[in-house]
Amino acid sequence: MAQWDQLKMLDCKYLEQVDQLYDDSFPMDIRQYLSKWIESIDWDTVAYQDSLATVRFHDLLTQLDDQHGRFALNNNFLLQHNIRKIKRNLQDRFQEDPVHMAMVISRNLKEEKKILENAKNTKQESEGAVSAMVVEKQKLDNKVKDMKDRVQVADQYIKNLEDLQDEYDFKVNNLKNRENEVNGMTPKELETEKMTLMRMCLDLKTKRQVSAPQTGPGARFTSAAESLQQVRQHLKKLQELEQKFTYDDDPIAQKKAYLEARALDLLKDLLSNSLVVERQPCMPTHPQRPLVLKTGVQFTVKLRFLVKLQEFNYQLKVKALFDKDVTEKKGFRKFNILGTNTKIMNMEESNGSLAAEFRHLQLKEQKVAGNRTNEGPLIVTEELHSLSFESELQLNQSGLNIKLEAISLPVVVISNVCQLPSGWASILWYNMLTTEPKNLKFFLKPPLAKWSQLSEVLSWQFSAVTQRGLNQEQLSMLADKLLGAKAKRNPEGQIPWIKFCKSANEKAFPFWLWIEGILDLIKRHLLSLWNDGSITGFLSKEREKALLSDKCPGTFLLRFSESSRDGAITFTWVEHDVHDKPLFHSVEPYTKKELSAVSLADIIRTYKVMAVENIPENPLRFLFPDIPKDKAFGKYYPKPSETPEPMDVENGPKEYGYMKTELISVSEVHPSRLQDKMMPMSPDDFKELSQYVSPRDIDAVVRIRF
Repeated sequence: MAQWDQLKMLDCKYLEQVDQLYDDSFPMDIRQYLSKWIESIDWDTVAYQDSLATVRFHDLLTQLDDQHGRFALNNNFLLQHNIRKIKRNLQDRFQEDPVHMAMVISRNLKEEKKILENAKNTKQESEGAVSAMVVEKQKLDNKVKDMKDRVQVADQYIKNLEDLQDEYDFKVNNLKNRENEVNGMTPKELETEKMTLMRMCLDLKTKRQVSAPQTGPGARFTSAAESLQQVRQHLKKLQELEQKFTYDDDPIAQKKAYLEARALDLLKDLLSNSLVVERQPCMPTHPQRPLVLKTGVQFTVKLRFLVKLQEFNYQLKVKALFDKDVTEKKGFRKFNILGTNTKIMNMEESNGSLAAEFRHLQLKEQKVAGNRTNEGPLIVTEELHSLSFESELQLNQSGLNIKLEAISLPVVVISNVCQLPSGWASILWYNMLTTEPKNLKFFLKPPLAKWSQLSEVLSWQFSAVTQRGLNQEQLSMLADKLLGAKAKRNPEGQIPWIKFCKSANEKAFPFWLWIEGILDLIKRHLLSLWNDGSITGFLSKEREKALLSDKCPGTFLLRFSESSRDGAITFTWVEHDVHDKPLFHSVEPYTKKELSAVSLADIIRTYKVMAVENIPENPLRFLFPDIPKDKAFGKYYPKPSETPEPMDVENGPKEYGYMKTELISVSEVHPSRLQDKMMPMSPDDFKELSQYVSPRDIDAVVRIRF
């Protein structure tokens, strides 16, 4: 299959990467219309030979003429127009430098291959993971089915054994009775009956040897518990048969004790592991940040008992404990658990199993001398704590008393809500790098994370809060920010915990807190714009210039500020001077404070630059790559009020005390920098001035009456 056809079959996140490769300099239309011809040429070779590049350039123009002819046959005027425009643009851009065109095509084809390879590897890994899970589940299901089948076979064997034992007993008693009768039995009849009994005895011995090994099962929750209970019943029946009839080397007598102990141990082990934490501890005020608990704030946690057996007429009383098994407490904070910390598990109608939900638990720090938080080996948000649950299962009919215990994933306890982001970072790092639920000393020596691991976690953070994760270009910028130049040389580079969540000096702020600030900014003020893809977001200034440099004047894009800890967004647009050199202008980033007053869409709608004769103009025309501004943001503009003004019957419209106002963002050039260019200017004069003065000096919010 052709490379282009393979690309078109990829998921949206990969198609976004393909879209980044093509712009007006070499539009995607050409790649679509001439895909077979383009892929048939060795563009690497063409890029090194001027004469060959010239030939291929004219070949491409010929191919476009042929495509134009095909559109003409179909009377498709619009596509004919587009092809003519594309051809003119190509001639303007590459007529004098066809090698450049060959280099562009060569680069794009290579990048396409990388995208395909990445998609293929991701799919294989995903399918491999899913396949492995399916295989493991199938194996487990097969084991349980095999166990149940073996138990059923054993059940049938024991029933046959009981029938044979009853028949044997009957014949033995019958033989004794007939021997005592007056007429008695003839010697021949007696011999025949004894031979029959001997064969039955041998048959019994054989069946016992076969049935005894059938009672060695495995285990799995309800199905396993049912089977184990059935096995224990089998063993009781075998014991009854042994009391009726036994002999030397009887396998029931020899294996009974071992089998009973083995079945009981398996049942205890199964039941003791059937109490699980179904929903991890979480404050209802922060449902997207579980396992981070604030002192004095209630949290919830839910438990479930996985075994459902009708004959187990039990009630489970569960008690919650905090840091129960923590042995090393010196320097670590200690907490009391408050609220209703005991619960009786109830049968849930939804699935018929026992469950209990603790809704009113909270933690209070013990104020002990010498236990100040700054004396410990770890900071507050790196301390991991344990929330465990205990119960006892008493099965009177079976004579069983089994201790049950469940433990949550490690939790972080904070005393101030400002510590929540750092606490959540600890939870992410821990669960990304280990599956050990009791390793509470994890952050004494936290392991490194691979970028491949961390990139998935970061993208998931965005998709969990919004409807869109991070694409490859956005992740590439974040990789550069964490790994620097090493990111390009080693995509599997390792990131230390301190680089992720701590800062090298007091003035700087940690990478994660920057991400967290942006997440909060999106959630509060930019959710719709982020979900529909209007925000490019994560982009280096160098990459920003590369994307905008050959775009139409007034093309702009939205990216997050790298200098704001609490999250801020800016827009950059491009203009061109008289020599067609691109000039880039960026506004001072908008923070939550400004966006609380005016939406970003409205800022873009009303934004003005006032530089010459104080004439305001909106320089923003197209959202990158080429979407008209009003088309991109029109649905987010405030709608005009449909409420008619109050009328005074005698005097007409009623007058209000105030005129309506609107907040508008305005940038202006300081007059002192204009010097002698204060006279009225033509657009050409203004373009010339733009070479020397940036239109973005002061960003202010002003009120303009209308």
